[in-house]
Parts: sequence; C-alpha cells; structure tokens
Amino acid sequence: MVSYKELGLVNSRELFKKAITGQYAIPAFNFNNMEQMQAIVQACVEENSPVILQVSSGARKYANQTILRYMAQGAVEYAKELGKNIPIVLHLDHGDTFELCKSCIEYGFSSVMIDGSHHPYNENVELTAKVVEYAHKYDVTVEGELGVLAGIEDDVKAEHHTYTQPEEVEDFVSKTGVDSLAISIGTSHGANKFKPEQCTRNAEGILVPPPLRFDILKEIEKRIPGFPIVLHGSSSVPQDLVKIINANGGKLKDAIGIPEEQLREAAKSAVCKINIDSDGRLAMTAAIRETFNQHPEWFDPRQYLGPAREGLKQLYKHKLVNVLGSAGKA
Repeated sequence: MVSYKELGLVNSRELFKKAITGQYAIPAFNFNNMEQMQAIVQACVEENSPVILQVSSGARKYANQTILRYMAQGAVEYAKELGKNIPIVLHLDHGDTFELCKSCIEYGFSSVMIDGSHHPYNENVELTAKVVEYAHKYDVTVEGELGVLAGIEDDVKAEHHTYTQPEEVEDFVSKTGVDSLAISIGTSHGANKFKPEQCTRNAEGILVPPPLRFDILKEIEKRIPGFPIVLHGSSSVPQDLVKIINANGGKLKDAIGIPEEQLREAAKSAVCKINIDSDGRLAMTAAIRETFNQHPEWFDPRQYLGPAREGLKQLYKHKLVNVLGSAGKA
C-alpha cells in the first residue's frame, strides 16, 4: 500500500471548495505517457493552476500501474523544479469496479471515480457507497456519476445519452457519501460528440452543436447547493487542429465539440472539475502529422514528440486562462 501523501499528491476536497467559491473549474487532463505529463505540468506551473492528472482504466493498462505511480510522484517534483509547488491530484477516470478503485488507492491515487451509471439506480448507489466507504478510510476522495454520456473514449462506450434526473441527486449523494458528482447535461465523449443533423450552421457555415442543458444544472444546484459537480466529455474539438490533421493525411470527419464559452459559463457555477482528453489528443496528433509531413526524413521520436508536447502545452495554457478560469489559482 502506497499513500498518495507520500508521493506529494493531494485529494480534491479543498480544491473543489475553493473552485466553487472562486467560480472556476479545476482542469482534469488525461495522460498516458511522459510527454503528456510534462506538457500538463509545464502549462499548469506557467499559469499557476492546480491540476488533476487523470488516468483511465485503458491508460493504466497502457502505461503500467507501477510506472504511473512514479510518474505522478515525478510530476510533483517536476513542478517544484519548475518553480511552483502546485496542488496535484492523481485521479482514476471512469473506474467501473470496486476492485479497480481499490487497486488504484493502494497504488497511490488520491482520488477515484466509480462510474456505476450503466447499472440500475439502486445498484449504482450500492457500488458507489462501497467504494466511498473504502476510499474514505485512506482520505481518498470519490466521484460518482448519474446520467449517461454518449460517445466513445477509451473503455467508455455508450450509444445513447441519458440526462441526469435532478430528483435523484439528493438521494444519491446522501446514500453514497460521494465527494463530487459527474452529471450529464449534453456533453459527450470523444471527438465526434454530435451528428451533423443534431447541429445548426452559423454564418461562417460551421456546425454548432445543441446548447448544454443549463436548466438541469441549475435545478441540480438548487437541490444540492454548494456540492461539487463534474463535467465529463468537455473537449471543444478546435477546428484549426482538425484542419491541420486532415491537411496532413488525417481523416477526421464531422468532429464537433462543446463551445468553449458554454464551458466557461459552466465553470462559474458549482461545476468545479471539467474533464478534457480529446482536445489533447488532437493537439498532439496535429503536431505529429505536420512534423512528419514537413520532415519525412526524421525518425528520432524526440523530433516529433517534442513539437507534440509543445502543442499540447499551448492548448492547455489556453484552457486554463480562457475556459476554466483556473490560472493563478494554485
């Protein structure tokens, strides 16, 4: 058993309290490898932002659970080396079993998500409460989920969207004891969040997705005032990155995301954690494809992963300042 405190990590409890009061959201950036971790830490140190390093079940299998533990510890020390001891959380994204959550806690995670949203309501409550009981013994914070997001990202797949039912949230929070709640108000996993027929076109001919259901969010806030809310599937799918990818041999079709101004509005509410993964993948892929096209003679991974890391850092700095509002809040 490794305590996250030994690794220099923090849990999310105090970060969320400050974020709700300050009307901003903590970035939850997914990572699988060293370059992603470096870009996240560099961006957050340069903008003085707290951060949640987020690991999916698939990322844990890809990177190895032991290596991830040392990478998280390395992130803490790297931030200090860069000049800022920013708060860093290591969080399991979309844990689907008690056993996975337990294993992550034992390997030094400071926060876990148990996603029982695909189960019937009572089973979701029972599973979430079981994880909370175990996690709280070690002062690890727990995120639960009500409602289902459509889309595909890593091991998470759902064809249909189910909005969170506001009338369920009080009961769920009181019975489970969760520290935060992921809700479904119109965000979606992956780079293809909406079908073109779901969207309208603006004056420039760009597809605009249906707006987020802020009415549901407001009703949830009324029922559990001041309780930390989480948005998953909140990548904006920047069209400039999509164009670079497609101009350099990619085949991304109908890639549509959540408008950043809507996410900024959400961050001013009880939404204190916003998950961003696909945008980071797009930034890295755009840089790599462009580099390959411009320098077909290069074969050293550092020559293309270096620009990918820089592209990711710049994207995340933009998110911290202009979307999440967390810059300067560390």
